[in-house]
Amino acid sequence: MIRGRGGSGRRRASPALALALALALGISGAIGAAGAAVVGSAPPSVKDPGGPGGEGGARRPPGPGPRGMVWVPGATYQMGCADCGAPDAVPIHPVVVDGFWMDETPVTNAAFAAFVKATGYVTIAERKPDPKDFPDARPEALVPGSAVFWPPRHPVELDDHLAWWRYVPGAHWKQPEGPGSTVDDRADHPVVHVAWDDAVAYAGWVGKRLPTEAEYEHAARGRLRSARFAWGRELKPKGRWAANIWQGQFPSENRAEDGYARTSPVKAFPSNGYGLFDMGGNVWQWCADWYRPDYFESLSKQGGVSRDPRGPADSLDPHEPGVKKRVQKGGSFLCSERYCSRYFLGSRGKGAPDSGSSNVGFRCVKSSDR
Repeated sequence: MIRGRGGSGRRRASPALALALALALGISGAIGAAGAAVVGSAPPSVKDPGGPGGEGGARRPPGPGPRGMVWVPGATYQMGCADCGAPDAVPIHPVVVDGFWMDETPVTNAAFAAFVKATGYVTIAERKPDPKDFPDARPEALVPGSAVFWPPRHPVELDDHLAWWRYVPGAHWKQPEGPGSTVDDRADHPVVHVAWDDAVAYAGWVGKRLPTEAEYEHAARGRLRSARFAWGRELKPKGRWAANIWQGQFPSENRAEDGYARTSPVKAFPSNGYGLFDMGGNVWQWCADWYRPDYFESLSKQGGVSRDPRGPADSLDPHEPGVKKRVQKGGSFLCSERYCSRYFLGSRGKGAPDSGSSNVGFRCVKSSDR
């Protein structure tokens, strides 16, 4: 049975998880006891001395693609988002990436179930929190679970995300809303409640890897120039919703005009120019990179074109300086014009590697063989 990295099965607690546990389960003093998850570091980016006129390698596919994957040709593009209102997504800077294969959809519940059946893997959300991480907790309160979006019954201020998130005992990928829920009728929906460590374990099993942030953003652009979204320039092209995002007053009113109040089938909406589905909306998707809000600034200061950047060597989130974070991309069904709006091309998200939630999934990539 696979228990995760190192095989220890220990669930490391981030302060965010500790806070959720503290509020949901009546634990006092859990915040100060939580430790950060450290999973290793990504290699630094390599600069392309050829300047912004260069092209990415492997523009044509090296041969027939792996099943369920599409070829994303190498190219040079301008990475980041100038009009997102997100300080960590600027400045815009030139990047060149080599071609690669990418899963045409996020990993589905059906695909993840096959992985679990073959390996016996136990996700982090299914493991009991370690009492050492919560010394003030009652033993009976330390139960496996995960963060679930829970809409309040009335409008709330947007400065406290715990007004719409709950730590739900028993919530995990097979029970997305907790005990009593199931994915039996959601086989083609993206798997959720997967931590970064869980995604890496799956990727290794299928002989793939997680995309770098630069790869994901390039793929999301789908040959479009100057587009704001993965599906084009307009939020609602021809009067139709093109992705699973929030409609209504977040977080209390979800009109679900796109047909979905939570996740949707991975091919419910049209693909982008590369044939990739759900590159914006539905679920956040894990990337390989460590997160730092100043990373784009550091790349820009180096000058030239960044070739296949793989993220900073370490992580820093000023809002939670004691917690290492990995990059997430694409936004989710909870993003709206009023809150989040990270479905904009070039915008960025972040998450602790040991934590998942009901709106976080992933997809995999595979490098060219040549």
